[in-house]
Amino acid sequence: MTEHRKNHCPKHKTSDYLSGPSIEPLKLSGQEQVADMIDNVFARSGFNGRRLAEASVLFSRMINENATIALTLAGAMTPIGMSGPIIDLIKNGFVDFIISTGANLYHDLHRTFDYPMHQGNWAVDDNELAEHGIARIYDVFITENESLLGTDLELVKALMAVPAEKPMSTARLHYHLGRILAKFAPHPELSLLIAAAEYEVPVFTSSPGDSSIALNMVHRHLMGNGIVIDPILDVLESTAIIRFAEKNGVIEVGGGSPKNFYMQTQPTLWQIFHNKAAGTGHDYFIQLTTDSPHWGGLSGATPQEAKSWGKVKDAQINNAVVYSCASITFPLLCQYVFTRNTPRRPKRLLAGLDKMVSDLMEEGKNTPALQEEWKLARDFLAKHPELAKRS
Repeated sequence: MTEHRKNHCPKHKTSDYLSGPSIEPLKLSGQEQVADMIDNVFARSGFNGRRLAEASVLFSRMINENATIALTLAGAMTPIGMSGPIIDLIKNGFVDFIISTGANLYHDLHRTFDYPMHQGNWAVDDNELAEHGIARIYDVFITENESLLGTDLELVKALMAVPAEKPMSTARLHYHLGRILAKFAPHPELSLLIAAAEYEVPVFTSSPGDSSIALNMVHRHLMGNGIVIDPILDVLESTAIIRFAEKNGVIEVGGGSPKNFYMQTQPTLWQIFHNKAAGTGHDYFIQLTTDSPHWGGLSGATPQEAKSWGKVKDAQINNAVVYSCASITFPLLCQYVFTRNTPRRPKRLLAGLDKMVSDLMEEGKNTPALQEEWKLARDFLAKHPELAKRS
């Protein structure tokens, strides 16, 4: 060990490592506001309190630098009331597009129609709950006959009015749904889906078949005039948003499929479109998660690992991961920017989405590397025509 230390030449001086502020006993007056608590207590502490402070300042910077900001939602956020802060983020122009599980969007609609979700208890007999027709999301209780079946019926009504002349992306589906629901829902102000439609915020679902919204689309298919969702349009639209943003960043609530769907837009640019000038990695990355990276799960993949895939611009700078429950950290993060930032004009990305996609595709068609790949694929198929025969 002594020999190793003697021969090792450190890159930094000892003073470099000790240049941070001294940690002193924290002082609480009992009168702190949330943003002041984050700046003056959490930021002067350590562990995930300090990570939360770093994430809060980073979110504020994203807003001030006019980044195109995405919000990804995994886990059961709307059943515990998180539609409220998200609606305010949309109205303040602090979120420009959303990628969510379909379940979050479905449960967002219960209160819009006066269908209740109740605080319950996780330590219950679920056999007995089922006998009473109550579904449980950890400590949230939802009635089957009233809230679930009632919301299903409202969705069927709205989905019947969605235009379906051609395949559409999930962002277009949710825009139509939000616009239609706003016309007859008793409390449209309680729905993030309706707010997103009003402010033309695209809302994508990375797994469109995996929610009760998709289940309620079955009715139209049975009638012979089904709505066709094209997931490749989701890929193109989300990538086009990133391609034409001056700067871009994300608030990842949880991980899973919504997280990866956002992160893959950068490899789509440099790996598929061969546009390495545009696909240089996301500028800002914030994740609120309880997952641990050492299990190898995607939800716990760190921004450092994401750098190796070309998904973030820098492995160390403008990244913050807060390892704590989002039911705690997300409202604090939102309250910080509501306090520290002034509202900005909504980008209304849906209005220009068709042109952005058209421009992205035109770039792709004129890319020599893509043209060469198409030629190789065509030549291969010409040599193996049996591959194109229908079975």
